[in-house]
Amino acid sequence: MKALIQRVSRGNVTVEGQVTGSIGRGFVVLIGVKTGDTEENAQYLAHKTVNLRIFPDKDDKMNLSIMDINGEILVISQFTLYADTKKGNRPSFIQAAIPETAEKLYNEYTNALKRTIGDSRIKTGTFRASMVVEIINDGPVTVELSTDDK
Repeated sequence: MKALIQRVSRGNVTVEGQVTGSIGRGFVVLIGVKTGDTEENAQYLAHKTVNLRIFPDKDDKMNLSIMDINGEILVISQFTLYADTKKGNRPSFIQAAIPETAEKLYNEYTNALKRTIGDSRIKTGTFRASMVVEIINDGPVTVELSTDDK
């Protein structure tokens, strides 16, 4: 699994003209699932996400986590994180998990976040929907977490 984490001052996601998730300060997380990923991968990635220290402390050092700042997380499914462009210019998504597996692990990741920092602080898009995602980067700071090398 991969999580592309962007530190934001705010973010939201719209599906068919309706806002399905909106957050203030926190993370927008684009999450990708590949073939072979497990619930353990989802739980590990959620643990790494909530403990990632990329918010500034009083000395302006990246030293605080999402829990330290009482931030929110907007989680968006993103199978294109597993795009393979080694051959030609058209990406292949053969590494991406089938939708049923990906949705199960996406939900496990999201639920693990909720269990850790609270249901009210986690917002989501709609799995397999065409979404418009607004991301107001803070920094900008973008970090990739992955279980691929675990």
